[in-house]
Amino acid sequence: MKITITALLALCLCTITSMAQTTYTIKGSVGDSVMKIKLHNAPISVLNPKDSILKKYTRSAADGSFTITGLPAGKYLILVTYPECADYVETISLDGANTTHSMGNINMELKSRLLNEVIIKGATLGVKINGDTTEYNAKSFKIQPNDKVEDLLRQFPGIQIDKDGKVTVQGETAKFLVDGEQFFGDDPLLVTKNIRADMVDKVQVYDKKSDQATFTGVDDGVKQKTINIKLKEDKKNGMFGKVDVGKGTDGYYEGQALFNKFKGKYKVSVYGTASNDGKNNLGYADNDRLGTTSLTTVVLDDGNSYQTSGGDALDQSSYNRVGFPSARTGGAHYDTKFNDDKSTINTNYRIGSLSLNTTQNTLSQVNLPGSSQTTNRDQDSYAHTFRQKADLTYQNIPNTNTNFKFGVDGMLKNTENRSNNFSTTRDSTGALLNRTTLNNSSTAQQKTLNATLLYNKKFAKVGRTISWNVSESYNSTHTDGYVYSDIFTPVNAKDTVTDQYKPTNVSSSVLNSNLVYTEPLTKKWTVALNYGLGLNNSLSDKESFNKSLAGKYDAFDATYSNNFKFNQLTNQGGAIFNYKYADGVVNFGTKASAVGYDQINQYTGVVFKRSFINWSPQARFQHSFSPSSRYSFSYSGNNTQPTVDQLQPIRDNSNPLSITIGNANLSPQFRHSFNTSFSSSQRITAQYFSIYGNYSFIENAIVSSINIDPATGKSVSQYVNIGNKTPTNYSLSTDYERKILGVTTELGASTNGSTMFSYSNNVLNTTTNRNYSVSLYVNKYIEKKYSIYAEIRPNYSFNTQTLLPSNNYNSAGLTVYGGGAIYLPGKFQISSSIDYTYQAAVKSAPAVYYKMWNASLIKTFFKGDNLKFSLTGNNLLNQNQNIRTVNASGFTQNTYNSIMRYFIFNITWDFSKFGTTAATTN
Repeated sequence: MKITITALLALCLCTITSMAQTTYTIKGSVGDSVMKIKLHNAPISVLNPKDSILKKYTRSAADGSFTITGLPAGKYLILVTYPECADYVETISLDGANTTHSMGNINMELKSRLLNEVIIKGATLGVKINGDTTEYNAKSFKIQPNDKVEDLLRQFPGIQIDKDGKVTVQGETAKFLVDGEQFFGDDPLLVTKNIRADMVDKVQVYDKKSDQATFTGVDDGVKQKTINIKLKEDKKNGMFGKVDVGKGTDGYYEGQALFNKFKGKYKVSVYGTASNDGKNNLGYADNDRLGTTSLTTVVLDDGNSYQTSGGDALDQSSYNRVGFPSARTGGAHYDTKFNDDKSTINTNYRIGSLSLNTTQNTLSQVNLPGSSQTTNRDQDSYAHTFRQKADLTYQNIPNTNTNFKFGVDGMLKNTENRSNNFSTTRDSTGALLNRTTLNNSSTAQQKTLNATLLYNKKFAKVGRTISWNVSESYNSTHTDGYVYSDIFTPVNAKDTVTDQYKPTNVSSSVLNSNLVYTEPLTKKWTVALNYGLGLNNSLSDKESFNKSLAGKYDAFDATYSNNFKFNQLTNQGGAIFNYKYADGVVNFGTKASAVGYDQINQYTGVVFKRSFINWSPQARFQHSFSPSSRYSFSYSGNNTQPTVDQLQPIRDNSNPLSITIGNANLSPQFRHSFNTSFSSSQRITAQYFSIYGNYSFIENAIVSSINIDPATGKSVSQYVNIGNKTPTNYSLSTDYERKILGVTTELGASTNGSTMFSYSNNVLNTTTNRNYSVSLYVNKYIEKKYSIYAEIRPNYSFNTQTLLPSNNYNSAGLTVYGGGAIYLPGKFQISSSIDYTYQAAVKSAPAVYYKMWNASLIKTFFKGDNLKFSLTGNNLLNQNQNIRTVNASGFTQNTYNSIMRYFIFNITWDFSKFGTTAATTN
């Protein structure tokens, strides 16, 4: 019996071994179709056709031949690539008794002979490589009726959309275009959340060069990840839009309407929103959609300029679940091409108002030599903004050698702000240092006008160009403000009261001009010569009035009043050498700028003058190992001159417990910055890897020196140079993405840190910060069944300072967010999202817990699902928001009021009509 069982087991083992040994081999050779030469070292990949997962990989031998063995039976996708050649793709089947599959001679075609198109033989792929551009074929991906661009992008390998709708490509924030043109001032959400996915033909992803580099051909290293939405031809003539209205419990409501009409070479779009639940101004770049982003032109030390959004706190972020908002917004967009497509006009108008009521508690701690002070502050605030903004851009390209571009934008803004604060400050023993009531209110009217002009010209000699850019920015603000403070200090056993009216008039006019001339020295060497001129003329008239015996604010206070005129002149010149070879670029050079400014006291006639010579050396190396694999390294050095406020600040008593004084002996600091990166992608197999790092240090750093009265908590701060210490800063991050069993999976790790210096009561404080985190992101979509995405990011922070070593703020943290939807019979859907943040407790501060859970039940109607009813529960866990930040001298922890749990019922109607089709759905 034993013999029989043993024989049976041996027979089964031999059978299994025989089956396991039935493998297949692929053979072939790779050559050039015209030159008739064999191609050495060409990559050959064997992919799973269902999910493009890599199964086997090899390279061709010196004679072009290749052999891949050990493949089980089944269907495979064969991908062959070679530099300067279009990709070759073919689907094969391995089965039957013949275990060797011969692919014969694979002849690669140069891209130049195929107009940069990829050879696709057999299966149609959803992703195509076209030089440095990745192109996604929208029809190869599954979408639901009335899905938007956002739903389509979630399926693309290498593209990630976070909980706020922010789109990133390989870790970089993406800019959006529609058929190559900006849409609503380049607001991503108006593209991703409103343009229908079924209108999209192709989606192109590429690194867009700067206008200067695109025209001159001299790579300046400036690139922006760009996503261009190419619409189907039959979708460029018609109209589409949506209407969404919602009514909720506790008086909450929301509504929005969007209408678009595209016809040939022009687009017209209008929208309007209204809500009091924060939904219409949530998410990435929504403050621009609201019309609350004012652009201010800043002239840099080197004569260049940039535009920054600024103003009050409402400009800095969208609602972000803090306080109780009420928003009204609207806008219109128009763009067209004419004059045989040589000229374009793009214009936008936006109007918006936002009111925000906020209640918050702030717990903050400041470390001193051997002790600390803790402040607890309660604040009620109200802020209201009403703003109108319009812009127009005209561009004319009469021929390939000339480019003219003109842009103008203006803004009118009215704001109202009120805040009431009550705080107490205690020392480390718990003894009261001060008790403060501080109330501020103001109304302001602001006007801005910006204009830019760009002219580019190419000459007959290739590489010889001249470019001229000039811009003018005007800003004027009038403010009526009131300050009331009542400060009690036990050491003085009395209250100090300030009650003043503070009218302010501030204006600035900034003119910036920059001229760049490029000259080819050889076929590979080019020099770019630059001269820039910057003029900044500003006026600041700030008055203070105390109450007279008559009870009116008519007693002029000269101590806290001032009238200054500020003039700055910048002359900048430089030369940048550029060496470009087949696979990369090297450039280096420097710019030097002479900066001088005068601050004139209009009351006394005293003139404060300063002048500096600033140097800005730079160097960069970039090498492409393949169209999808790149390494770069760069260095830059920059002088930063002290600001007028650091040298000679204007006296301010808006917070009598915090006073800043000037230091006329300050000298510029110099920052050295090093950046390196490597990225590699196998786009067909949906695998991506990237690593980024930077390191910087500052010589002769300008640091803060603060003296805090241990008896009252009053602080007097000043800026000083610290020549014997070098502040440093670093960051390093890496990401890897690929599909695993059909699930898009991304692994990430990062670390960043700094060593900073400051003085507290004349004692040097060294602050060290180190942060470490890892992350896992997954995304899965199955048509008409379910979709899910989630990210988990644990982290740990080391925060130490030498003033009071026992008060370190080391803490663990965790961030989790995710969401998904399940599609049920009867056109029902269930969707949900979660956002969770945790920060461990530290000395003197409790742990931070933030949990936000939303869920919806959705029912769609009609063939195209263009009518939708939804019932949504928001903030189901009924949570307020709190957050803690660590700084050089201690920490600050804020707890805010938020919109609590509520339910809202929405009706959404999507409509469209294209070409001659009368139906409202597709």
